[in-house]
Amino acid sequence: MRLRNDQLQQHLSNTLLPLYIVSGDEGLLVQECCDAIRRCCRKQGFSREVLHVDASFDWSDLLASANAMSLFSEKKLIELRMPTGKPGDAGGKALTQYSGNISPDNVLLIICNKLEASSTRTKWYKAVEAAGASVPCWPIDAKQLPRWISQRLNMVGLKADSEALQMLADRVEGNLLAAAQEIEKLRLFSENNIIDADTIAAAVADNARYDVFGLIDRAIAGDVRGSLKILQGLKAEGTEPLALLWAITRELRTLCHCAEQIAQGNGIDRVLQGQRVWDKRKAMTKSALQRLNTQQLRQLIIAANRTDQSVKGIVKDNSWILLEQLVAKMAGAAL
Repeated sequence: MRLRNDQLQQHLSNTLLPLYIVSGDEGLLVQECCDAIRRCCRKQGFSREVLHVDASFDWSDLLASANAMSLFSEKKLIELRMPTGKPGDAGGKALTQYSGNISPDNVLLIICNKLEASSTRTKWYKAVEAAGASVPCWPIDAKQLPRWISQRLNMVGLKADSEALQMLADRVEGNLLAAAQEIEKLRLFSENNIIDADTIAAAVADNARYDVFGLIDRAIAGDVRGSLKILQGLKAEGTEPLALLWAITRELRTLCHCAEQIAQGNGIDRVLQGQRVWDKRKAMTKSALQRLNTQQLRQLIIAANRTDQSVKGIVKDNSWILLEQLVAKMAGAAL
């Protein structure tokens, strides 16, 4: 079964399947889908175990976890965090075997970044989808974004006119996490739960001195000092490092996809259009692609994954120091 992310909540109100795979680079949508599945499992008395797939992961641990009884509950949610979406031969066999021997006492939630088309044609993926459901979280393009924002506003009891919706869409430039954060702030500025252009302007004027978008823009524009200054400001304001990392990683993956396609002989303007790079960001994106080649961008994505492990406590490195190094290298400091 395949579900759109906006179908998941209704699906979970009627049934809970034993296997889900949630994938995509849209951090907010992936997080919300996973949270919905977690809530559903928690309501039904499931305990929770998290497994992180890296180069040293032993796939027998997945099957052992599925067969082991929890001390806290007879039912268990197993989260398998597999960022690359590539389990390898051993992992593919383990996932295929798991999918063919489903236990009613377990729910397996596989979480991946955006999957390549080739991955969705593999034996293990087809087995997972046949035994449960896949939930790909696709990007919201520029034309769809105002409608998406309108739906999010309605969810919190707010309504906006078309001008206000377009203003907010232009401000967040496709970043859904930023849109969600702006909507939360607009709740403080709205009168009678109505959002108009003046409300948006007031909220923007009151915005914090430092923001994630400014950080990303400074970094890809090659401003090492400016990007690090914004990072320190965000840290001082109490910004969660994971929220920063989602935005940085998403940008790096976009740049890497662009660099790979350009290396294959595609024109840069066509590549940027295909990757849905907004017009006002094309100049700085071109600058970044002239500064960073495919190999360097892949190294930065590996560094971002290391930072993610640090934020989650898997490794003991200081996550803020790793973030500083990542931002500096992204902006052009020596790799």
